[in-house]
Amino acid sequence: MPEFRDFVPRQRFQATLALSPDATTVAYSGNASGRYDLWLVPVAGGPPRRLTDLQGRAVRQIAWTPDGKELVFSADRDGDEQYRLFKIAREGGEPVELTTGADCQRVLPAAPFDATGRFLAYAANDRDPQVQDLLVLDLQQQRERRIVPPHGVVFEPAGISPDGRWLLAGGFRTHTDIGAYLIDLAAPHAETVCVTAQFDAGVFEPGPWAPDSSGFYLLTDLWSEFTAVAFYDLADRAIRPISRPDWDVEVVDAAAGTVLWSVNQAGRSALHARRGGRDLPLPEVPPGVITTLDLAADGSRAAMLIDTATRPAEIALLDLDNREFRYLTDTRPAALKAVAPVAPQMVTYPAADNRSIHALLYRPSGKGPHPVLLSIHGGPEAQERPVYARSGLYQHLLAHGVAILAPNIAGSTGYGTAHQKLIHRDWGGIDLDDLDRTVRFLRALPWADENRIAVAGASYGGFAALSCLARLPYPWAAGVSICGPTNLVTLAEASPPTWKTFVATVLGDPETDRERLLHRSPVTYADNIAAPLFIIQGARDPRVPQSESDQIVQRLRARGVEVRYDVYPDEGHGFTNRDNEMQAYNDIADFLITHLCPGKA
Repeated sequence: MPEFRDFVPRQRFQATLALSPDATTVAYSGNASGRYDLWLVPVAGGPPRRLTDLQGRAVRQIAWTPDGKELVFSADRDGDEQYRLFKIAREGGEPVELTTGADCQRVLPAAPFDATGRFLAYAANDRDPQVQDLLVLDLQQQRERRIVPPHGVVFEPAGISPDGRWLLAGGFRTHTDIGAYLIDLAAPHAETVCVTAQFDAGVFEPGPWAPDSSGFYLLTDLWSEFTAVAFYDLADRAIRPISRPDWDVEVVDAAAGTVLWSVNQAGRSALHARRGGRDLPLPEVPPGVITTLDLAADGSRAAMLIDTATRPAEIALLDLDNREFRYLTDTRPAALKAVAPVAPQMVTYPAADNRSIHALLYRPSGKGPHPVLLSIHGGPEAQERPVYARSGLYQHLLAHGVAILAPNIAGSTGYGTAHQKLIHRDWGGIDLDDLDRTVRFLRALPWADENRIAVAGASYGGFAALSCLARLPYPWAAGVSICGPTNLVTLAEASPPTWKTFVATVLGDPETDRERLLHRSPVTYADNIAAPLFIIQGARDPRVPQSESDQIVQRLRARGVEVRYDVYPDEGHGFTNRDNEMQAYNDIADFLITHLCPGKA
């Protein structure tokens, strides 16, 4: 039987990549070296080339200069999410830091430069930790222009118009309240203008500019609860739809009259393209999830990051002119050559209020009865999708006869804005009811062993897993929480400064909602937890501080409950160090197999 490490991809990628201006090279952040460094891979094929060797840092966002001679990137240290900006030559050498001052959250857009390469746009909360400003750095004169957002708005830059006149940005209040803002760079003291304010609150997430600077593409829920791709015309201030599917459009890019977008169709990504007003036929793409798209300047080809349930995330090239798809990387681990990976079945079952819960069900071979892992995604505004999950953990457990059910409960994205908003200010309420119904569905499956069910999750998923163990009266076999909140009051109080408005809207205010938040917190019901528990925490986590895990571990150990607690001193919210990640998931695999498959560990 292959070991867990045999299922681990040979490398993983950050959700960022950039196709060079000449469309010959893809820049990406991968951890083949053990850390997330900057790499280049030729489009024509051939081995990748490592460009950075950043000890203790991880590359997060990447962009090319307009002339293609250099790249800029952001990097943080040990997952602390305090990003600094660097520049490096295409041929290599030592990175040069572009930013000064204290550590803070600096954010690069996909296209941060003006056409000349002189001006670089980014966002940062260096002036006030609770406010994310826009900044335009003049690389020739080393001067910065600062644009302060309206109260309660977090700016994320989208890019400078090709004619250099406008800076476009998204103004975030929550995931379902995003405005598009324009700043006139030709006016020294121009105010920020929310050009979508006339349409009231909603999603108006700005994307790429039209080549002639006449407007920009955006994602919006203006016409329904699903996100469409549209075009905002500066001349008449109108938004015109490009595509309005009955699913969410997730990613869009445009260049030279070609528009390319991806639709989240029942969890899988469906690609579409249009050129000159006509739909383009596209090659067949493996069924999976496309997280990143970058279209060449001439619109002929695109680089993408694609992940499937049976093949790990890879960088691929889509040739629109010749209708070809091919992988540029191969991260497949050894086990996939010896064991047939399992693809999930999409299932639905009833929830309250005439809703349905959609889930991915992975069933191992054999008649059973099979133990089952209930796996809960993070977010909560995220979605369980058919990807090579948890560094191969799913496929490893399946090879040991463990089934997996991964639901998209209330609050999950992909099923419309109304479904996404159900969890706002109701953590541990409607979501827990959906998880209760999920367990009932599991226990009714004829091949599932109702006495061998475990639950696991990371971030919000860790909170939900702990809530299941503490508040749902089932004979849980085991539980795993990775960076999971345990006390919603202390979580809200310790949230990153720029998240304050978002947290108050989605979770609740730690002062005015204190009683309700405590009532919904797993730590309040810690005395009900009896199942063996494994908790993993990053000591440098800025989103879910270590004190969240400390609280519940202390309560459980005081009662003599079996709890394993591993703290990684050089990690934040998730893993940036490859060795740490492999160790953590190997330990999780052993823990789950020990408690779900006695005698197999």
